[in-house]
Amino acid sequence: MNGNGLVYRLLLAVDIQAYSKRDTREQLLAQHQLSRALDGAAADIGLERARWDKQVGGDGELATLPEDVDPAPVAGDFVIALAGRLRELNGERGDRPALRVRLALHHGTMTAGPFGPAGDAPIVVQRLLDSAPLRRLLTGEPARDVAYAVSESLYGDVVRTGFCALPPAAFQPIKVTAKGAAFRGHMLTGPAEGRRAQGGRGGPGDRSAPPGGRVLDFPRLAVR
Repeated sequence: MNGNGLVYRLLLAVDIQAYSKRDTREQLLAQHQLSRALDGAAADIGLERARWDKQVGGDGELATLPEDVDPAPVAGDFVIALAGRLRELNGERGDRPALRVRLALHHGTMTAGPFGPAGDAPIVVQRLLDSAPLRRLLTGEPARDVAYAVSESLYGDVVRTGFCALPPAAFQPIKVTAKGAAFRGHMLTGPAEGRRAQGGRGGPGDRSAPPGGRVLDFPRLAVR
């Protein structure tokens, strides 16, 4: 991402649970495992994570996805694929701590800056990622590998349309108050399971839709 103007993009934020409780060797292992899981989940739906503009931290990352990415597969198929990758990984972990993550998605306006994206969109996705409801969900359900939330606008524009592999009924509304501002979203409380697309979806060349359906053109979502 470059340029000085505003752009409308899909943002993804992910964070490893209890990262600071791991020793240095375990932290490094968790970083490598998460990177491979994200790479694999993206490839599963036809995306190249190498094209994502990433702002990384020790325990996760904030990624800005390319403008030609369809948001529906990311909001559904990618999450299902990531949960599957982590479930497989954790099933083989032995006596090591499980790799469990929080994940948040939002689409909105932002601009490039020297220390990462600036604007409302990165703030919204980070507030959802750090929200108490999402943390409580992961803590309260030891069998859950991914605690996932989407913003209010993304839920309305993408999840509720039926084009997302995760059903709207599997989400519950949440409200986050931070620094005097309120942020609304929807948290996946059902399982990370749904009607996965066959052969992968989400690449810029794949614009298939259900029979009689309309493909969501992501840039048009900016016109509200």
